[in-house]
Amino acid sequence: MLNHFFKKQLRLSNSISFQNVFSKPFKKKNTLEISILGRFNLLEHPRLGLSIPRKNIKYAHNRNLIKRLIRETFRLLQYKLLSMDFIVIAKKNILFLTNNNIIDMLKSLWLNYHR
Repeated sequence: MLNHFFKKQLRLSNSISFQNVFSKPFKKKNTLEISILGRFNLLEHPRLGLSIPRKNIKYAHNRNLIKRLIRETFRLLQYKLLSMDFIVIAKKNILFLTNNNIIDMLKSLWLNYHR
């Protein structure tokens, strides 16, 4: 049985890792609400970084909710994903969606990065 944890090794934690993905993303998937940038890494597991700008989403409780939803979908699908560094960027239009719609959209976007 797989343990679905979101350990520290699954996070992009420093600015160098973020800059590597932002500078030359290998694969980019967009919707009106979310963008996912991905770049292959030399590790044997995927890693996740989040970019939820205060300019786009004003209130902290909304930003935190979106982060939780993104982390949860990543945590559940991490064993099916390619060994890539991902950055998820939330846009303004995400505030008009319900939680279930956000989860469904994220799952469909993660399907583009399956093994």
